[in-house]
Amino acid sequence: MGGCFSDVKGGKQAVGGGHQRPINRDGDVNDAVELFNRARGVESLCTPLELSLSATNLIDRDIASKSDPMVVVYVKKGDGFLGKLEELGRTEVIMNNLSPAWIEKITVSYQFEVVQPLIFQVYDVDTKYHNVNVKTLKLEDQEFLGEGSCNLSEIVTKQSRSVTLKLHNRSGRGGTRNLGTLIVHAEETMASKSVVEIKFRCSQLENKDLFSKSDPFLRVSRIVESGSSVPICKTEVVDNNLNPVWKLLSLSMQQFGSKDNPLIIECFDFNSNGNHVLIGKLQKSVADLERLFKERSGVNFVIPSSLGREKLSKGQLFVDQFNEKQQFSFVDYISSGFELNFMVSVDFTASNGDPRKPDSLHYIDPYGRLNSYQQAITEVGEVIQFYDADKRFPAWGFGGRTAGGPVSHCFNLDGTATGFEDGILTDLQETTDALVRASDLPLSILIVGVGTADFKQMEILDADNGQRLSSSTGRVATRDIVQFVPMRDVHSGRISALQSLLEELPGQFLSYMRARDIKPLTFNATQPSTLQL
Repeated sequence: MGGCFSDVKGGKQAVGGGHQRPINRDGDVNDAVELFNRARGVESLCTPLELSLSATNLIDRDIASKSDPMVVVYVKKGDGFLGKLEELGRTEVIMNNLSPAWIEKITVSYQFEVVQPLIFQVYDVDTKYHNVNVKTLKLEDQEFLGEGSCNLSEIVTKQSRSVTLKLHNRSGRGGTRNLGTLIVHAEETMASKSVVEIKFRCSQLENKDLFSKSDPFLRVSRIVESGSSVPICKTEVVDNNLNPVWKLLSLSMQQFGSKDNPLIIECFDFNSNGNHVLIGKLQKSVADLERLFKERSGVNFVIPSSLGREKLSKGQLFVDQFNEKQQFSFVDYISSGFELNFMVSVDFTASNGDPRKPDSLHYIDPYGRLNSYQQAITEVGEVIQFYDADKRFPAWGFGGRTAGGPVSHCFNLDGTATGFEDGILTDLQETTDALVRASDLPLSILIVGVGTADFKQMEILDADNGQRLSSSTGRVATRDIVQFVPMRDVHSGRISALQSLLEELPGQFLSYMRARDIKPLTFNATQPSTLQL
């Protein structure tokens, strides 16, 4: 969604809210795996769908406030007890709300010839994790609120493309207590790459606070076939301001359907307890918003009444900027000739031992069993190789000695290196400064943490909390270029190394291209280009 913001950060940023993935993915997250499967002769015909989720009457697990719910969605692979649950995605966390409507969509590929059981688990996220990215949350540390399940075919065969699931506990029964319901709505992903950038502002909003001014934010929702609305975007919160101006929002046609589809635009006064107060609402299409921009005119909000009558508010909404453009996808660039060059660098440390001995993390097993380093390199390389014409990957080591020589921080991996006390990251600020400088380059850095060391500093470099890295001189990174995964989480079965390492790569690639207005080569008529990994 590009310019979509959570309404809670600190108190105004939902868990992981600063790093929400765009709803307009154009299938980017799965492109690498898709092409990998095709190269091996596995061709699947499928329809990409997006699942919108909302709930009603969830149980309250909190004492002084309401539950802070998040949904985790799985697809069951295999039959019966042998079936495995594969995580499809997680929504954002919505604070203090027992009837939430989540903005983050879950992407799933619908296949007619396959039964696809979906499992939806709802959790109350503990307050101490409210500044943690949702994808890193350990579910065992959260309160379980309920579970629902259905087959994907049950959703798509409904005229409304929606199902309402009664939540139950993990045993399959809810007992005598009502655990609430989950509403799942499916929509087909559109191929159009049309994107509209809109900058909103308001004037003379009604003040909802006693001792200060309102803290307004906008929520944009789309009206679906059944007549209900599905949230698609929020602005950030502007503190203490009745004439707010918000940052640019980017809406794709995938989100609004067509320029004539009605949208609901609501203005709220933010409250940290989650009970945001409605300042006013209105209904306009994207075409209507374009007219407002061209005419330089505003439109009044309406205040709903419990008696069914509406009151016209003096507060107005204006469109200060409206740009419509085509946005290219990851596949557009790759298919036009762009390449990804994969380079490997391995950290040799004394704690990892002599790689010639079996107790070393670097040990090369004569029987072919892969060590953790080899496993990570192989998994990523099997996917990346299809984007690199020569399929040759330079590999170096650092922090080791070769053939009894001096310590080197750059040597070819030829199997003769021994460890040196280099260890985990000890020069965090220097490393951060280098990464901030590198953020201007066509470069992505994928880090796999091997061993039992404390990798907290590596997690800082990942910047998954939505805060970009800042150098010692105060310069902020132009984009996030680091992705970190601890191998121990992979071995514990918590995450897939391949998925976790590569899921942000298309977005990092696109952020570089779009920031510099670089178009696919079929539009530029230039020679193939490369991105370094």
